[in-house]
Order: sequence, then C-alpha cells, then structure tokens
Amino acid sequence: MKLIKTISSLIVGDVQADRVVPPTGFTARLTLFAAATMAFLTVFALALSLASGRLAQRWGDELAQSATLRISAPAEQLDAQTEAALSVLQSTPGVASARALGDDEQRALLAPWFGPDLPVDSLPIPQLIEILETDDGFDPAGLRLRLQAEVPGAVLDDHTRWRAPLERAAGRLRLLGWVAILLIGATTGVMITLAAQAALAANAQVVAVLRLIGARDAYIVRAFVRRFTLRALSGAAIGTVLGAGAMMLLPAAQEEGGFLTGLGFVGTGWLLLLLIPFLTAIVAYAATGAAARRTLSELA
Repeated sequence: MKLIKTISSLIVGDVQADRVVPPTGFTARLTLFAAATMAFLTVFALALSLASGRLAQRWGDELAQSATLRISAPAEQLDAQTEAALSVLQSTPGVASARALGDDEQRALLAPWFGPDLPVDSLPIPQLIEILETDDGFDPAGLRLRLQAEVPGAVLDDHTRWRAPLERAAGRLRLLGWVAILLIGATTGVMITLAAQAALAANAQVVAVLRLIGARDAYIVRAFVRRFTLRALSGAAIGTVLGAGAMMLLPAAQEEGGFLTGLGFVGTGWLLLLLIPFLTAIVAYAATGAAARRTLSELA
C-alpha cells in the first residue's frame, strides 16, 4: 500500500511543490545526461555479462562428454594400435562411441596452422580417435591404465585441461560485466546526488521562504525527489533505447566470428533492458531523498 502511494505521488505530484524545483537549467541537463549515458553503458555491460554466460555454456557443452585419443606409433604399427584402441574403447563402460578420424578430417583440424594443402599421408601425424561419452561418462584414470597396458602409444585427452580454463575465463568476464553494472549504478547515484545538492543550494532562499510560511522539510524533499526521479527515468529510457539500437547494429552471432559476433541479446534477454530505466529511477529516488534531507539539515 505504501509503495502504491509512493508511486502515485511520483506520477501525480503537487503543482505548488513542483515550483520549488527549477524545471530547466544545469541540474536538469546534468541529471538527464548522466542517466542517459549511464543507461547506455549499462546496456553494453549487460550484453557483455549475458554473452559471457552463453559463451561459458557453449564451451562447456562442446567439450563436455567428449574426449580425444591420440596414437603415436611407427607407421607399420599405427593401424594395429588404432584397432586395439578402438577395441578397448568399445568395451569401456561409459563410452557411447569411438571412431578414428580420416585423413581429410585431420587435415581440416591442422589447416588453421599449416594451411589446407598439408600432406597428411607423408607426415608422421598421430592418429586421432574421437570419443563420445554417455551421460554417466567413463573413468579416465581406469581407461588410461588399460590403454597403457594394451596400446602403449595412446594418449587420452578428456578435455578437462581445456574446458576448465575456458569456463573460468568466461565466468570472470561475466563477473566483470556485473561489477561494471554496479559501478555504473553507483556513479549514477553520485551524479544525481550532486545535481540535487546543487539545485537545493541554488534555491536556498526559496527554501527559507517556504519554511517561514510553514512548509515542512518532507514537503520540500518530496518535490525534489519527484522531479529528479522523473528526470532520471526519462534520461535512462532515452539511453536504453539508444543502447538497444546500437546493439542491433552489431553483427549477428556467427560460428566464424565466435565471441566477437555474439555480444547481442538473445530471446527474452531483450526484456532485461526494460529494467534499466526503472532501476535508474530507484537509484535516483534514494539518492535524491538522502541528498535533499542532508542539504536541508545544513540549511536549517
């Protein structure tokens, strides 16, 4: 009930009280500009955080439940060891499937480093075997022991050493995005506080007259809180719209571009942008109220 009354007073306002706050001037422009700029930056910080979360999930999904077996052996023993390794894998609990990669597939894997014309047939390149796990997975330590005994040239890579650093890096990027959002919110509060204090100081004589005729400080505070909250809400709405427009200009997510082309919002992620103006208004409401009460106590 109290929340509804507060929102109603912000929307409806008081004509007499609104005259206490200058409708234009430096403080009005500062509040609008600060709210719009910070909302614009928040859009990109939020996009970074969400994109990092998607990246971590994608990397985890791509590397999870898969492994690679590398067989390094003399050319005359390579086929025999490959067949032995496949036989071991097929009888290993937790292995859904295993297959040896062909020359074309291995050439494609090496192409980014050595070019597409690498003579795979004439080079001593290890044989790679792709392993897909079941939902329960297999025991890497036990499988390594079996391979060591039956296929001396086999080296098992369960992708753990690749997956963990990638997921950790993406998680830190996501955390960085949320920290940036918190810093932007704090900066918005500071800017609006300074604007409110400047407006109160500039209208010190008006405040003194209002007090003489019986106006309470709560009445004056409500006037400043309403005006600055609505200014911040308007500025943040403008900044959010501009930020969303800028995000739409970014290239869509592509497999070739990886992370750099996946910084946009996806699906319901766009709905999070609606929260930015309202959260900015909440910050402005709290900051302006605190600044107004503090400044009025100093003017007393």
